[in-house]
Amino acid sequence: MKSTLILTAALAAFAAQTQAQTTPPTASPRVAADQITTKKGPITVQPITHGSVVFSWNGKTIYVDPYGGAEAYAGLAAPDVILITDIHGDHLDPKTLAGLSVGKALMVVPAAVADKLPAEYKAQVRILGNGQKLDTLGMTVSAIPMYNLPEAPDAMHTKGRGNGYVLNLGGKNVYLSGDTEDIPEMRALKGIDVAFVCMNLPYTMDEKQAAQGVLAFKPGIVYPYHYRGQSGLSDVEAFRKTVTAANKKIDVRLRNWYPAAK
Repeated sequence: MKSTLILTAALAAFAAQTQAQTTPPTASPRVAADQITTKKGPITVQPITHGSVVFSWNGKTIYVDPYGGAEAYAGLAAPDVILITDIHGDHLDPKTLAGLSVGKALMVVPAAVADKLPAEYKAQVRILGNGQKLDTLGMTVSAIPMYNLPEAPDAMHTKGRGNGYVLNLGGKNVYLSGDTEDIPEMRALKGIDVAFVCMNLPYTMDEKQAAQGVLAFKPGIVYPYHYRGQSGLSDVEAFRKTVTAANKKIDVRLRNWYPAAK
């Protein structure tokens, strides 16, 4: 009887181990989307991961810095527009692009990104430099600076190489900071309804800098994003407390951009 119980237990353990090895891991759940009203219908805001976000608006789909593997975009509509901010791999990710249906997408990028994109995408590229603007598909895309302070030739993000973006969608201005510190161009922004602001040392800025930048340009809504740094995830709750203590009119929306993080 004892030997039978031991054999049964061993077989059960073997079966469990075999199932664990053959069952694919469950994908991390996607964070729920938000909606923001505009004069031409809602903007659906779908966080993906890190600096990646997808907007759906007026029948169009906009991918920002698609990164993290094509599986992260499963079930979402193919992009009509792709915005890429910088040359680094967490913004320009050819492997993710290769797994997505991007054949009909307009790619809006700075020149440094255009130089590094695979040749197959060249016909789809529209280069915007800092200060330039593009009207397309009923929306306006404005490229603005993003860079490290103090300015230096060896900075991780030099002025003019990458783009932050301001999108005008149905009368709402949506700011995407890209990799930046609280530069004068950020602080001088006007009329921003929704902002996505980075905060991850040593690549961009800390939570205090980000809060001070946001308090200077006063967006209606702000999402902390791109907040994984060298020492892990930034303290976005501290960012929220700093902003709301100084200006309760700013709606700080914390979302989990790293659902797979332990």
